[in-house]
Amino acid sequence: MSRPGHAWSRPPPSSTEEDEEAEDPLDAMIARTGCAAQHRELQECMAERQDWRRCQAQVRAFGECMARQQRPRAP
Repeated sequence: MSRPGHAWSRPPPSSTEEDEEAEDPLDAMIARTGCAAQHRELQECMAERQDWRRCQAQVRAFGECMARQQRPRAP
């Protein structure tokens, strides 16, 4: 006789290492804009100084890059 229940099982939960290797959707979006270098510099400054006010040059550079990418291009 067959055992009661079902014959399927859940996949194992993903490991933390796999989660860390998965690309962050925000990083992917920023990479598509062409402003990844400015974003990385801003992140590095923030990690080092722990205060966005001390990273104004990087904030401006990233903001200007993003603004350029959002302007409509003339045909």
